[in-house]
Amino acid sequence: MHWSQILGFSTSPLEVVFRGTVMYLSIFVLLRVVFKRETGGSSITDLLVVVLIADAAQNGMAGNYRSVPEGLLLVATIIFWSALLNALAFVFQPFRRVVRHRPLVLVRDGCLLRGNMAKELVTDSELFSQLREQGVTGLNQVRLARMEPDGKLSVTRYNHRSKRPHTPVTRVKV
Repeated sequence: MHWSQILGFSTSPLEVVFRGTVMYLSIFVLLRVVFKRETGGSSITDLLVVVLIADAAQNGMAGNYRSVPEGLLLVATIIFWSALLNALAFVFQPFRRVVRHRPLVLVRDGCLLRGNMAKELVTDSELFSQLREQGVTGLNQVRLARMEPDGKLSVTRYNHRSKRPHTPVTRVKV
């Protein structure tokens, strides 16, 4: 066993940080344009961190970097960028719009918003399935249905005291 190979750097630490930075930010930008509904219950940054840390740790352990410190430095670089992007999104409103998706309205006042559904590639059957899971039996019960940043559908119904539009279940806004 060669301790200098295991505990030393065979690649410049600056190169490891640079590679980690480029990979994290590149993958983040690519994932940012992926549809919200594909991210499930986790945010894009959560998913990205898990994937990259697993890969970076595997490379460090399997010897692809030839040393443990190189793998650990790459993991630290990935965690740094994740924390920084989340902090910037928390502090700066304009940056938040870049990092995090905003809710997208798919149904308003019982009418399907086809343009918004097309942006997320949500079909009628997928939308109706999500509405049924929330106990909605017809579009005339829905004031607003939004695709949230985590990919889940939130529904605001008309309450029994408010006037609901007389919207047939099959009415579609084009």
